[in-house]
Amino acid sequence: MKYLLYQLWDQAIKYPSKLLLALIALLVTSITTLALGQGLKFLIDNGFGEKNSDILLLAVVVIVALAAVISFGTFIRFYSVSWLGERISANIRVETFKKLSIQTPDFFERNLSGELMTRITSDTAILEVLIGSSLSMALRNIVIVLGGLLMMIITSPKLTILILLIVPIVLIPIMILGTKVKRLSRQSQDRLADIGQNAGEIINEIKTVQAFNKVNEVNEIFTKNVEKAFNIACARIMQRGILISLVILLVVSSLGLVIWVGGQELLSGSISGGKLTAFAFYTILVGGGTATIAEVITELQRAAGAMERLNEIKELKPRIADSKQNVNGFNPNLSIKFRNISFKYPSQPKNQVLEGLQLQIDPNTTVAFVGRSGSGKSTIFELLLRFHLPDSGEIIWGNVPIQSMPFQQLRQKIAWVPQQPNLFSASIEDNIKFSSPQANQKDVINASETAFANEFIEQLPQKYQTFIGDRGIRLSGGQRQRLAIARALLAKPKLLLLDEATSALDNQSENQIQKALTNLKGTITTVIIAHRLSTIEAADNIYVIDKGRVIDSGSHHDL
Repeated sequence: MKYLLYQLWDQAIKYPSKLLLALIALLVTSITTLALGQGLKFLIDNGFGEKNSDILLLAVVVIVALAAVISFGTFIRFYSVSWLGERISANIRVETFKKLSIQTPDFFERNLSGELMTRITSDTAILEVLIGSSLSMALRNIVIVLGGLLMMIITSPKLTILILLIVPIVLIPIMILGTKVKRLSRQSQDRLADIGQNAGEIINEIKTVQAFNKVNEVNEIFTKNVEKAFNIACARIMQRGILISLVILLVVSSLGLVIWVGGQELLSGSISGGKLTAFAFYTILVGGGTATIAEVITELQRAAGAMERLNEIKELKPRIADSKQNVNGFNPNLSIKFRNISFKYPSQPKNQVLEGLQLQIDPNTTVAFVGRSGSGKSTIFELLLRFHLPDSGEIIWGNVPIQSMPFQQLRQKIAWVPQQPNLFSASIEDNIKFSSPQANQKDVINASETAFANEFIEQLPQKYQTFIGDRGIRLSGGQRQRLAIARALLAKPKLLLLDEATSALDNQSENQIQKALTNLKGTITTVIIAHRLSTIEAADNIYVIDKGRVIDSGSHHDL
């Protein structure tokens, strides 16, 4: 919990004006609330006791004025603290997402996307509530409890000692049950993450689920996951409910004891009615404040569990560190050379994917990789994009090892079209312009025409503004591939990587795209992975790859 509070304070002090305003408002309202007790004492002893209507009116006016101050101060405190809660949770979301965005692809192979998204959304929402509401209540009640105790001592030391003897009885259950709430809160958030992941997978693959008639089965699995989360949440609620109920019982019982003892002193004349009323008022404030603090402690325990999950991401370091400065002398118009490259995927350390790979890609030529599935062709693309680092050997572009280049300097010269196009839930224009947001409409249309996508786009009701749905679900496989190719061409890369990028196209569309790529020769280097020979007939050089090695090379005619 200390780490949680440190993290939140570290965020809050970035906004000193809002923090100071909230603290001032908190102190003013708390002190004014405590002053109400003295107003009640004055009202009873001087107004009622002396039967003086003028004093009675004055006391009422003072109490109303104090209430107005409390009302205005509460508004200031609420707005300032709520603003801080929204701002800090937004900052944490951004920091967490930035950490995720720089992780290498193998990280996302090991971690489920739905679970990661739950951390960004649900866990930060818990912190938002804590900062924007619970912590403010806790700080206010801490001031009131401390101030109330001081006023109780001033009013009646004897009754105050009686109250203080009861305090440990209230604190012990808070400490014991609070730890259990934290543990159950962490488990609850983990189960909610499982639910999010499970639901996301089912929705994304709903056609497969329905095609294999597995709707009932997936519903049953999802229901079981929800029930697990429900049972843990019930256990957490039970512990929290027991804690709050126990605190209320102890506080009210304490108040009853105070009233009884105080009543005896009132009857004996040792204390005035006003003093007893003021003391009871402070006792209620202290008791209510203690109950609120107990409830906030359970929220803190829950938030501590959420912060632990977020910190697991915030403390991540990317497996491949990015370089800070651009490499001088990099010329993208020169050859790319693979020198004795060997590689194994971190998730499959026993599977040698590339072994002593040697090849060269000359500038402004079309090069093709062919070979059986699993021979390492797509891995070559991933190494070029620096999604992974080779275990040994180096890749030289011009005279520069790409391992020494910053990601941005390298990747801004490359465009990649994977076998399964990755499109976003946005319009057609937004998806094409993703590679070059500053491109104008003419450039977008030219890229679409080159990829032979303009024809089907113009037939859509909203043309380039057509929303394509989640991952482009509203489009056919061939249309998605053409959009992906248009996006790549709009980037005007020096190196174009096509990984079975035309596999979903008919022969005519594929031939047209091949002609378009041929027209780009002299300005772009194209590397193609393909299984159909028709796709690579015009390639300047073809590498035949087997078991991570080049076993043959040459033109289509030579091979």
